[in-house]
Amino acid sequence: MDPCMATKTISLELDAYEKLRRAKKEGESFSAVVRRTYFGPGDARGASILDALEGLVVKSADREALEGWEARGVPGRTISPSPWSKEDDA
Repeated sequence: MDPCMATKTISLELDAYEKLRRAKKEGESFSAVVRRTYFGPGDARGASILDALEGLVVKSADREALEGWEARGVPGRTISPSPWSKEDDA
């Protein structure tokens, strides 16, 4: 720690302290744990969540490609037969 850096003493409830202590790596200070922690966006309203999810929506070009594969009858996903199925025992 820089000797010129100011410090602040805080109080934590035991459960919060234990959570912080478990996140602490060997040789790491509590300040370092807090600095590397991501607390998420401060704006957690429905509108902001919808805005964030908008980027995850399937784009029309992707949808057209998917529809093209489905029209050709290309299977999307296959499941390998189980080596333990009873059908193999016969």
